[in-house]
Amino acid sequence: MANTKDKAPKGGDKAPKGGDKVPKAAKPQGAQVVAKGYVPVLQKKYREEIMPKLIKEFGYTSPMQVPKLVKITVNQGVGSATGDKKLIEVAQSELAVITGQKAVQTVSKKDISNFKLRRGMPIGVKVTLRAAKMYEFLDRLISIALPRIRDFKGIAEKFDGHGNYTLGIKEQIIFPEIDIDKITKIFGMEMTFVTSTDKDEEAFALLREFGLPFRNIKK
Repeated sequence: MANTKDKAPKGGDKAPKGGDKVPKAAKPQGAQVVAKGYVPVLQKKYREEIMPKLIKEFGYTSPMQVPKLVKITVNQGVGSATGDKKLIEVAQSELAVITGQKAVQTVSKKDISNFKLRRGMPIGVKVTLRAAKMYEFLDRLISIALPRIRDFKGIAEKFDGHGNYTLGIKEQIIFPEIDIDKITKIFGMEMTFVTSTDKDEEAFALLREFGLPFRNIKK
């Protein structure tokens, strides 16, 4: 009786379809791999410490009412890229290293002749962080990056009226991931913290408990 088992394919044969594994593509430069089951320190703090505090402070009747951090969006405008396209690539690479996630280019939505700007031209880079990478970035921002700002006295309370907060940073070199000896240009950036609440008071309390150093926190 003939052997019904499949024979191993020869070198020149095509790989059979089905269960054969396909090698995964390499991770983009700057991307971090989050281990399965890993819980960042701030995520654990939110569940064990921050939620109970906010429930007590605002009198929530259900844990589902407690505001949470949904995402952090980091934007860098690179206006000078209209004269030097390589600056976009530099900014994209640096932002990936800072956030641990591949950055994408943002483009102009219209033509502005005075600035030699055409619609669709790259003018900046952006990263949107969620889940573990969001908490890891927030932890590094609070504990390492912000304290490196010269004469730092805290951040302003400027919410948008809908429970979201935007923080402006003048120099990317406050992040230790950036080698100051290798930078080609100083870039500023804006970080927007999007929360699940539309009330600024609740959003402020949430970010305060995470440890964002607001200037007017009563001690």
